[in-house]
Amino acid sequence: MKRLALLSVTVTVVLSLGTFAAESPPATQPGDRALADYFRSEVAAISARSLADIRTLDDWTSRRERYRQQLCDMLGLWPLPQRTELKPVITGRLDHPQFTVEKLHFQSRPGLYVSGNLYVPKDLKGPAPAILYVCGHGNIKKDGVSFGAKTYFQDHPAWFARNGYVCLIIDTLQLGEIEGLHHGTYREKMWWWHSRGYVPSGVETWNGIRAIDYLQSRPEVDRSRIGLTGRSGGAAHTWWIAALDDRIKVAVPVAGITDMQNHVVDGVIEGHCDCMYMVNTFRWDFAQVAALLAPRPLLISNTDKDTIFPLDGVVRLHSQVRRIYQLHKADDKLGLLITEGPHKDTQDLQVPAFRWFNRFLKNEDSPVEMVATKFFEPEQLKVFKELPADQINTRIHEVFVPVASAPAVPESKEAWAAQRDALLRAVRGQCFGGWPSGAPPLEVRQVASAERGGIRYRSYEFTSQENVRLTLQVIGRADAQRPDRIVLHVLDEAAWSGWPSSIESNLAEFQELMGRERQVVAWVAPRGIGPSAWGGDERRQTQIRRRFALIGQTVDGMRVWDVRRAVQAIRSLENMADAPLGIQSRGQMAGVALYAALYEPGVAGLDLSDMPVSHRDGPHFLNVLRVLDLPAAVALAAERCDVTIWGGDKSAWSYPGAVAERLGWPGKRLRVLGP
Repeated sequence: MKRLALLSVTVTVVLSLGTFAAESPPATQPGDRALADYFRSEVAAISARSLADIRTLDDWTSRRERYRQQLCDMLGLWPLPQRTELKPVITGRLDHPQFTVEKLHFQSRPGLYVSGNLYVPKDLKGPAPAILYVCGHGNIKKDGVSFGAKTYFQDHPAWFARNGYVCLIIDTLQLGEIEGLHHGTYREKMWWWHSRGYVPSGVETWNGIRAIDYLQSRPEVDRSRIGLTGRSGGAAHTWWIAALDDRIKVAVPVAGITDMQNHVVDGVIEGHCDCMYMVNTFRWDFAQVAALLAPRPLLISNTDKDTIFPLDGVVRLHSQVRRIYQLHKADDKLGLLITEGPHKDTQDLQVPAFRWFNRFLKNEDSPVEMVATKFFEPEQLKVFKELPADQINTRIHEVFVPVASAPAVPESKEAWAAQRDALLRAVRGQCFGGWPSGAPPLEVRQVASAERGGIRYRSYEFTSQENVRLTLQVIGRADAQRPDRIVLHVLDEAAWSGWPSSIESNLAEFQELMGRERQVVAWVAPRGIGPSAWGGDERRQTQIRRRFALIGQTVDGMRVWDVRRAVQAIRSLENMADAPLGIQSRGQMAGVALYAALYEPGVAGLDLSDMPVSHRDGPHFLNVLRVLDLPAAVALAAERCDVTIWGGDKSAWSYPGAVAERLGWPGKRLRVLGP
């Protein structure tokens, strides 16, 4: 396949004054309306599937453990981490007439410190019911020193202790005395979190599970009567923890969940950090998480004017979860509390929560006679005098979810076949579960045509999937029948914006090449690029990418689908069904082209320039680093077609080279060349 200089091509080409000229970018991006329709359609499909196949209690009970395993997987907790020694340390005590407070920390895994306060009622006659309180997004800092979210929410554990409960309140990863990170994609543009399959909610969930371990180790605690609550971010963590751990007997998440319609279509995702979400590999709506608490007593609490957990979504979610409780004949154990007000911690929400715990953990239904009150200064509740030197909290996102080891060079063709098939299945299931289950008709339509100097230009539109129409440009000899070869260029935004306004300077090159080889050259800009670009500033682009992840996709992963569909569109054109077809691209889009060739048959060659050597740098697909990295993907492609890699460090591609040599692939099947 002859390599064309990428700067010698034009993307959107229109016939104007006898030349091929690139269109000027429109004042408003045409892709915005289509994108809104796309998200609406995808969310509708996810919502329609949520719990739809659960009609009987047997349906539910037969699937429940599988759903739990899927949720563990989506939180980066499958297989479950080892329960290492907690190493609890009590660093001080505070005294109140009705209770004591122990300032403590433990390690949920080596170096991952959880700071908290344990409130223990005085004069206990025996083991008491216990509450794990998980904090939301509130903290107190003075002079740059964080005292932890536990100081902000201290009125809750104090109330529980004054009413006979042992209560452990723990800090969050980001708003603790050791300040970790919740905002990897929201603020820091760490899109490799998606590739790693990492979300901070996984850390918060694991910390909560280990906090239950600690509570059960305390002689003051009745191990069979443990409840869980928190508000906002703490309510979200309540859902994750209680869904996975049956030791939680009663749960009251306050203002911490709504449905996918609210998050994606209505846009409330923009008000939430990354700790509120799972890596939605299996494309769940949130009711499926909530249903995992059935049939344990659950009070869903919210206010009617909460802008980040809107009332309509909460009601829809409750309706779905109620159906699962009804199958258990446990309708009396599910409550929906709606009070007046905004997203705020109010007494109207607190009192019913306290009564719910009294009812189901203490078998009491008397009025609540006291209000939640803060008793201590933040400094008094601080756990650490000095932060531990061996802490990994600040870099837990680098190690929490293991990445796949580099696969071994196979000893035989049979070993390779088994390794290859396992990797392709895993990538398809873990990374591209958001691809359409059935490809819609391509509906290829020619929208422009022109000839100049013996060269014919044609522009087509085709359907990649519902609400995604893309443009394909094709240039070839005007008198050609079946071409000798087809070269498809996959463009990124930089390439698109860098095209010259005319191809006059390249006309002779095309004439010479196409006259000699009868070659057809085509260009496609996948979704969000060029003709389908989405408008808005960097912040909006960030929120678009986060929406894709929440519906179980990434932009890059769906661009792989777009390239596959572009190949299919080319094949549907006259005389192009069986001509050899190669793909050229550069940068992260070269990685997109690489994966398209793994799943779309009939690609004869790949010409990839300046491709990253690791998915940490892109392209970003959900969970891909848990399965393989780019060198292994190159090896998979090299078995199928000729692969040429331009630029970069040749040693980075030693693995596919070793595989090719071991299996005796033709010498030119894989080439790593200089710039």
